[in-house]
Amino acid sequence: MNRRRWRSASALLLVLALPACARVTPPVTPLPAATTALAAGITAGPSLASLGLNETDASAALASFVESCPKLLAREDASGLTRSEDWQGACDAASAWNGGSAIAFFATHFTPVRVSDGAAFATGYFEPEIAGCRTRQPGCEVPVYGMPGDLVRAWPADIPEGERTGRAPLGRTKEAGVHVPYYTRAEIDEGALEGRGLEIAWAADAIEFFFLQIQGSGRLKAPDGEVIRIGYAGQNGHEYVAIGRVLRERGHLGNAPGQYPTSMQGIVAWLRDNPDEGRKVMQLNPSWVFFRELKGDGPLGALGVPVRRESSVAADPNFVPLGAPVWLDMERDEADGLWIAQDTGGAIKGANRFDTFWGAGEDAREIAGAMSSRGSALVFLPKPVAARLAGE
Repeated sequence: MNRRRWRSASALLLVLALPACARVTPPVTPLPAATTALAAGITAGPSLASLGLNETDASAALASFVESCPKLLAREDASGLTRSEDWQGACDAASAWNGGSAIAFFATHFTPVRVSDGAAFATGYFEPEIAGCRTRQPGCEVPVYGMPGDLVRAWPADIPEGERTGRAPLGRTKEAGVHVPYYTRAEIDEGALEGRGLEIAWAADAIEFFFLQIQGSGRLKAPDGEVIRIGYAGQNGHEYVAIGRVLRERGHLGNAPGQYPTSMQGIVAWLRDNPDEGRKVMQLNPSWVFFRELKGDGPLGALGVPVRRESSVAADPNFVPLGAPVWLDMERDEADGLWIAQDTGGAIKGANRFDTFWGAGEDAREIAGAMSSRGSALVFLPKPVAARLAGE
């Protein structure tokens, strides 16, 4: 469900003003930020018994953990903390846990640990339902595109082979094999993909569809009552830019008289009140999400299993094993409790950065739109893993 959401990047720049006669010392090069949980370091967290986990919360998390296990046992953990076989014991026990205390299950099989200092920041997302249609018609003319066939990964010719590390970038290959970045949001808005038969549906409102793209999945409700569920299929390779930050920097959002509230609702209100400038602001986010129609249970997260209200959380897989339980204790009490990391997001980067899922409906929209909270986080690791890492 690749998302989306407001990027929280922390950087501290210290500037020293020196008198003209002062001796200038060479600048200190900062150490690079850790790129995995293992590199960031883990420390023992408080005991699970001291967290105040309640049975309702634990039972919902256990159900989501059981759904995650088949994927958890088959995927490679990018965080460096676990191997797929490390989860076998907990997954076997979870599938056989019939009606017993869910709290006892987590206490028996997991040890809470802090990644880095455990200082966390959480936002929220939801599954929006907006007006839409299967076929284009008046009042329903915003294209919902499926994955284009010319969106591929390849190395541009101007990057030497010795500098080609990691995955090749997304883009499109032009004549003579020249690989270039894929079309931006602005280019797609202006018709770069028209006439290619990529439309899987049509939305009625460009602003509502913009935010559905940020959420990464949603529902289109047709005039005849049909509900078309769409989910993330891919992205155009351009970095996500949070327009909320742009509007704050331009002075449109804030607490001063005449400013709009710093929330999703405030952003939508500004966009509606300023349609021409608003379209240009939305195009400052070059990222575009492509969709596929979903059948059956959903929406699906990046782990490939359904995400559940108040149980599923998006995390950076470099810092949290996808499928692992996560404990949040935030300033916003709604986000407190046990979650299962089942999703990722374009703006969900770094240690202890999370995006909590709130389901569908107006209350989900309200909670998710206003969720922006700091606090602390713990990752639950299988006990043998925590013991092994402590020994290392």
